[in-house]
Amino acid sequence: QVRVEESGGGSVQAGGSLRLSCAAFGYTFSRICMAWFRQVPGKEREGVAHIYTGSGGVTYADSVKGRFTIPQDSAKKSLYLQMNNLKPEDTAMYYCAAQPTSGACYGFSQPNYDHWGQGTQVTVSS
Repeated sequence: QVRVEESGGGSVQAGGSLRLSCAAFGYTFSRICMAWFRQVPGKEREGVAHIYTGSGGVTYADSVKGRFTIPQDSAKKSLYLQMNNLKPEDTAMYYCAAQPTSGACYGFSQPNYDHWGQGTQVTVSS
C-alpha cells in the first residue's frame, strides 16, 4: 500500500531546531516528488519545500529559505525536514505529501499530490 507517515513534531522555543521525518511506503523511492506543507487553523495549507528524489532538485518557500532543509535517505526511503532558527510563525501542523513521477515535481499545487500523511504538530514559543 502506497502511503507516507510523518513523525518528529513537538514544541521548541524560538531559535531552536526540530527535525521531522517522513517515511514512504510502497514507492520506487527514486521516482517520487515529496513535499512538506503546513497549515495553521483558519488559514490555507501552504507549501514549505519539495524535492524530486530522482535528481535531488529542491524548491523552498521564501519564508523558510536559509532556515529549513529537506535531506533524504534513500536507504531508509525517508525524507526529513530539518528546521533551524525556528520562529513563532512556523507554528503549524506539518504534512508530508508524495506523488510518483517520472520527472520533476509539480510544485506546491496540492491536487498534484495523491498521498498525504496524517500531520505532525510543531509549536514554537517566543
